[in-house]
Amino acid sequence: MPKQFPFHVAGGSLPAAPAFPGLPKPFDFSLPEASEQLARGSRRRRLWEISHKFHCPIIGVCFAVDELRSLMKKVMHFPGDTSDFVLHTSAVGACEHRTPLAELLYKTLERRYQTDIRRFAAARETQGLRQLWQESLRIGTAIPAALWATWSHPSCDKALEQEIYGDIHMLQHQIGTGTRTDLKAFAKLQQENRELERQAMLARQEIALIREERLREAQRQEQCISELRIELAGKDACLARQAGELDTLRSSIPELKNRQALARRASDAEARALAISAHAARLELENNALRRSGQNGLPDTAIDETSAGPDCAIAQLASHERLDGKNVLCVGGRAGSIEAYRGIIEQHGGRFLHHDGGLEESLHRIDGALAAADLVICQAGCISHNAYWRVKEQCKRTGKPCIFMKNTGASSLARSLAENINRLNALDAAELE
Repeated sequence: MPKQFPFHVAGGSLPAAPAFPGLPKPFDFSLPEASEQLARGSRRRRLWEISHKFHCPIIGVCFAVDELRSLMKKVMHFPGDTSDFVLHTSAVGACEHRTPLAELLYKTLERRYQTDIRRFAAARETQGLRQLWQESLRIGTAIPAALWATWSHPSCDKALEQEIYGDIHMLQHQIGTGTRTDLKAFAKLQQENRELERQAMLARQEIALIREERLREAQRQEQCISELRIELAGKDACLARQAGELDTLRSSIPELKNRQALARRASDAEARALAISAHAARLELENNALRRSGQNGLPDTAIDETSAGPDCAIAQLASHERLDGKNVLCVGGRAGSIEAYRGIIEQHGGRFLHHDGGLEESLHRIDGALAAADLVICQAGCISHNAYWRVKEQCKRTGKPCIFMKNTGASSLARSLAENINRLNALDAAELE
């Protein structure tokens, strides 16, 4: 009588394992295979109707270890520390007959791979079924589904069964070789990962240092801003204090505005008096000249310069070159040229007035000088901006002649004065009429 084993796998038999409740009884290895006892028909084969040596590849390829353990717990009881190998061989042995575990595994396979089962069912002959299997094997995807759909197909003969068995057997060897290769690659990747982690740690440390430096810089800037705010608050307080003092001074002098108005009126009166004095001096000069000409019985132009004195020398100038005692205000100019300006204007019979254009003298004094002047000469390049617009606006408003000069030389002043004396005399003649 042949020796009995609890289960057998492809390539040999295994020693007896501890019996678990619910496992099938040991079987005789010399018994004929179930597939050889069944007549071939059009119905798909059940799991227990397939040759028993194919159960090992089906269970190993189509079910993960954890899934198989979970399914077996539904129909049998076994210790929790049972190894994966014992569970696998127990499931293989249970599939030889129609057991509760075999039915559960069969229903799971049918439900999971129903799409591929319908696709393989279109093959009516063994050759078409072989082509579908080889295509799935070449693509390398859905091999578990193709394995079950082919071996359970009614057109799968023994030659195709053995061919598929050889393909799965070699595929498992290739997977083992690939696993070893993957392990080597995994070890290399682990080493690279450790190097990358080291570099990442260094980068994180550098980033932390940069973050701390920026934090310190931000704190310094915040401190600087606080100090500036304190300084600004102090300046605002000082400004408010000065504004309060100014209000106090204004309130202590209740007639300040009236006094300022009186001061402006006095300045204007002084300017008018200066203008009247200049006009009186000019009239007196003309009166003296007429008196001397009446005494000598000669016209004014024939008086000898040596016998008549300085006034006679002025009288001998051509009428279009004489200022006849008019007030000429020179605004600006270089300090070293002021006396030259004075000499030229007085040589032409005018009275010289001067204001530096706001460089050192106050601009408030320029209003009185402008009111007293008959002619204004503005050195545009040597006065302040405010003085320039003040002179231009007042001369335009009063219609007073104003000469704007770019050059500050005495010769330029003499030419400009000679060119504008006729204009000034014409304006005087129009006023007399």
